[in-house]
Amino acid sequence: MKFTSESFADGGAIPEHCAFCVPDAASRIKLGQNRNPQLAWSDLPKGTQSVVIICHDPDVPSKADDVNQEGRTIPASLPRVVFTHWVLIDMPASGSPIRDGEFSSGVTPKGKSGPLAARNTRQGINDYTAWFKNDPNMAGDYFGYDGPCPPWNDSIPHHYAFTLFALDVEKCPVQRKFTSAHVLKAMKGHVLGTAKITGRYSLNPAVTV
Repeated sequence: MKFTSESFADGGAIPEHCAFCVPDAASRIKLGQNRNPQLAWSDLPKGTQSVVIICHDPDVPSKADDVNQEGRTIPASLPRVVFTHWVLIDMPASGSPIRDGEFSSGVTPKGKSGPLAARNTRQGINDYTAWFKNDPNMAGDYFGYDGPCPPWNDSIPHHYAFTLFALDVEKCPVQRKFTSAHVLKAMKGHVLGTAKITGRYSLNPAVTV
């Protein structure tokens, strides 16, 4: 299996136009263009009928005490947890490529609609749903792609892993509103192969990406 992106090189920096937040000299950060990256695949295993794409960041601070706090820095030693940024299912095996900005272009307060999406695909809710749950201006179900917005005072760059799963079924067996955990469980026994590309991103000007 081959999985590539014209938006960033594997192991390289994710461009700002694909991010939920970008640096800002006056306010530290501001909302970005939030465009999904271009993604392409080929050489899928024989019998592949659809693909699933999941994007996650495994570098999210496990404690929010120091997140985006002036005069503080989040240490590299802090334990990290996973944050899901995108769950896309029911994409036909022949559907490559996904165009830059095809599934997301701009930040949508309270979240984009779903689960139905372009090309008769479906999208799950990402973890901005939980992140914004106590913010009356932003709270809602965040379906589809919402890009990087790591803490601006984190001492490490965050890694964004885009994983492609080749399935032997046309439709992933999940219903209604679903998360990456639901999809990972439902795919068991149907995955013919996987491939992954990873990008890096930081909002801390002191961190090299």
